[in-house]
Amino acid sequence: MTTRIILPVDGPFSLGAAASFGFGPNTGRPWPDDLMRLAFVADDLRHHVGAVVTQRADGSLTADLSGDAPADAAEAQLRRILSIDTGVAGWIAAGQADAVLGDVQAAYPGLRPVLFHSPYEAASWSVLSQRRHRAQATAVRRRLSEAAGVTFELSGQPEPAFPLPERLLEIAEFPGIEATRMARLHGVARAALDGQLEAVALRTASAGAALADLQRINGLGPVYATLVYLRSTGVTDALTLGEPRLTDYIRHYYGLPEPPGAEEMERIAERWRPFRTWAAVLFRVAGDRDGLPFEQPRDRRPMKGATPATRALAV
Repeated sequence: MTTRIILPVDGPFSLGAAASFGFGPNTGRPWPDDLMRLAFVADDLRHHVGAVVTQRADGSLTADLSGDAPADAAEAQLRRILSIDTGVAGWIAAGQADAVLGDVQAAYPGLRPVLFHSPYEAASWSVLSQRRHRAQATAVRRRLSEAAGVTFELSGQPEPAFPLPERLLEIAEFPGIEATRMARLHGVARAALDGQLEAVALRTASAGAALADLQRINGLGPVYATLVYLRSTGVTDALTLGEPRLTDYIRHYYGLPEPPGAEEMERIAERWRPFRTWAAVLFRVAGDRDGLPFEQPRDRRPMKGATPATRALAV
């Protein structure tokens, strides 16, 4: 059985833009049928959710929910995933205050960050994807989800959801996951069950405190801890620094002679408050889709002046 809910949306939002958003294991997936299929572990870590989301003429969303999670909790999680859980007056005002940001907003109307389903799933993806091509990590994640998670039939298509933490802890070995990586996945599962990966707690903590806590999980160094923090909790105003692709794109859109350093990025981003995270994501998406060149470094050191709390990620 399914439960249908209506999700009002504040401000401009495009489900089509959201469905084509590249993130984690679902990068670049096409949605020719104008709907979005999602299958995920519920925030309570005890249930699974399947959702078929469509957009109505008035801009609101319809979600047909499957699974055993309470509908109100599933709705709240869906809102966070799609970045429709916050008012956007400040986002619109930031585009009015900064003409460059406003132009990019106009070029990609209704585009907001699409998040990992939860910090638990983001941390698991971080472990699975380390030192691997994304396509390989995606394939392993899907096989693991099919074997140990729950598969929903969503609008005529099977969509597997990732295993619950308790089920993940029961898996001693799995094809494509070596022993060290499996041990780190188990560490993520235990951290989730211990309450270390709760989205609301991470989002409301200071960036420094949240990142310090995340880095206590084996396998999550500064880069991947930042991924979890920025791309799964729903934080909107954490300034991201140090990701070279972003600074090259900022150089292009702002007509700068060279990529900005940390101080100049902070100065530019002041006009994006209180949506600095959203703005950085939008510029990153725009640069990728516009095919802008960028300098790919041989290592992943942050820019001078950046701290772990403000590093950006190539994900």
